[in-house]
Amino acid sequence: MATAIAQRRDTRVKEYTYLWEGIDRNNRNVRGEIKAASETVVTSNLRRQGIRIKKLKRQTFRGGGRVNEKDITFFTRQLATMLKAGVPLLQAFEIVARGHRNPRFARLMMDIKGRVEAGSSLSQAFREHPAQFDALYCNLVNAGETAGMLDGILERLATYKEKILALKSKIKSAMFYPISVVTVAIIVVWIIMVWVIPAFKQVFKSFGADLPAPTLIVMAISDFFVSYWWL
Repeated sequence: MATAIAQRRDTRVKEYTYLWEGIDRNNRNVRGEIKAASETVVTSNLRRQGIRIKKLKRQTFRGGGRVNEKDITFFTRQLATMLKAGVPLLQAFEIVARGHRNPRFARLMMDIKGRVEAGSSLSQAFREHPAQFDALYCNLVNAGETAGMLDGILERLATYKEKILALKSKIKSAMFYPISVVTVAIIVVWIIMVWVIPAFKQVFKSFGADLPAPTLIVMAISDFFVSYWWL
């Protein structure tokens, strides 16, 4: 049985996403996207629908940075706003994907859209991407779907994530000053130990007098810095 399943997977035709523009039977300009194995299949499907193709292009995604928390927060706010405005869920995903500059994020949106189109709930589609959507996010979306108030839940989620981002930004700003002070202090101490103290050491030696213990300790530390600065 496992062998049969593997064979079915191997024989599955790989599909690509194609963007198309054309003219329908009423001479109106229309556009959209379709998944198919080749341009020939796309052309055949659109002709059966009475659409004359003007432009057909395979959608490609290359590179792109990783999807971060800021991207997910912005997406949540966008999705909540569009659902409240009455935009259909699948169309909302398409709008978000096309409006984002990061190809990796666009791929994520189109994957979720495809899973929802295939019959999965939105929360189930989110659970397939745990790196971007944590358990709390998915559970709240599931609760919103069950209660029929998905737009309200997404709006609260967006507000929550925006507050978290603002708090993290404040913490980073608060940490910047002490880290800068410590860094400058370390650099100053290093300069004193490597350059200033050795210069005074020669002066003290020329006096020929016995030096106090604290001065000798400082000189020993300076010698260590000079000998092992690369550590």
